[in-house]
Amino acid sequence: MKRIVIVLLSLMCALPIGAQEFGMKWHRTHMDGSRTGVTAPDAQNVREALGEVRDGVYYAPNGKVFKGGSVVKAAQLLIDAQPQMAAVKEVICYSPKEILRSTRPQNELSNLIVDRVMIKTAEVTGKKVDAGIVNFGGIRVDLPQGNVLLDDILSMLPFENYLCYVQLRGRDLRALYKQFAQSGMQAVGGVELTIKDKELVDVKVGGKPLDDNALYGLATIDFLLDGGDDIFCARNAVDLVMTETLVRDALLPYLRELGAQGKPVEYHVDNRIVEL
Repeated sequence: MKRIVIVLLSLMCALPIGAQEFGMKWHRTHMDGSRTGVTAPDAQNVREALGEVRDGVYYAPNGKVFKGGSVVKAAQLLIDAQPQMAAVKEVICYSPKEILRSTRPQNELSNLIVDRVMIKTAEVTGKKVDAGIVNFGGIRVDLPQGNVLLDDILSMLPFENYLCYVQLRGRDLRALYKQFAQSGMQAVGGVELTIKDKELVDVKVGGKPLDDNALYGLATIDFLLDGGDDIFCARNAVDLVMTETLVRDALLPYLRELGAQGKPVEYHVDNRIVEL
């Protein structure tokens, strides 16, 4: 098995050189379903979303027909896998637009997640939560437009990260925000940060100036306690409570409730981060 893997890797590494020798050109293609019209299925619309294979022929959703070859084989594999995936194809709620995760220093999706982390951490620990920190890198995909499936949320927050409560003095909380201002902002909640030329010039917590000597309750995840993404939320902690609640379980009940009430997923950006 090792030999096969090594040979395959060698061939992959050699391909660009061989391509150049034969005058071949490489280009990237965005996998958006444009060739076949395929969309992400839920449990009820597999045929409409993925098309069907009959007698070795693939009939794509956009009307194209593929006879033989890798397209037919790939389509058959994907269609055959759907019964086993039915449980994660549950429709949770509806989003009137795609909500992107990549916009910095804040975006609607990151704000929603960190705010729900704060609320859920306070709920499960019984502690007063003043602020929240979640890393952008833990949010892996965007929230799609249209029906939002359980699969979308599991893909968005795939890591087994648990909610944590950390009590810090104001000066240690300020040090985290200074680091973010200089090296890259993370998702924050409960605060108003003013940043100029990568320097933190002002911090408010709960609408009041941060007091370096006061104690504050921070909601975060275990990955960020001691060095994940070079973040040390538990450094100099006065109190620490690690829960058994996954970060995705801070978001899912809220989205399910929206779906049950027939309300769309909508959120906001605000003045939690102001760049001068």
